[in-house]
Amino acid sequence: MNPLVSIYMIRIGLGVISGVISAYIATFFNPADFVTFINCLTVALAIYLISFYIIKFKFYNRIEKRSKIMTMGIGIFFISWIVFLILTYTILAI
Repeated sequence: MNPLVSIYMIRIGLGVISGVISAYIATFFNPADFVTFINCLTVALAIYLISFYIIKFKFYNRIEKRSKIMTMGIGIFFISWIVFLILTYTILAI
């Protein structure tokens, strides 16, 4: 499998995981409060940055353009994060 495809799939999975963690955190706080959203966003950014360094360590020599490690899958990460944040929070709130 192409390393860029692997990075893309890893970021999808991590977006789902961060969405579930963020929804679990949001159930303990007031969901209408802006601080709750900032806490959830911080979780997602922390997971993304940690994954960046792990992926950089693993795929550094296998990718021609090094900047692709940071940008590959950033859109799908945040889309899957917000979708699973909403979905999981809705399931937990019922």
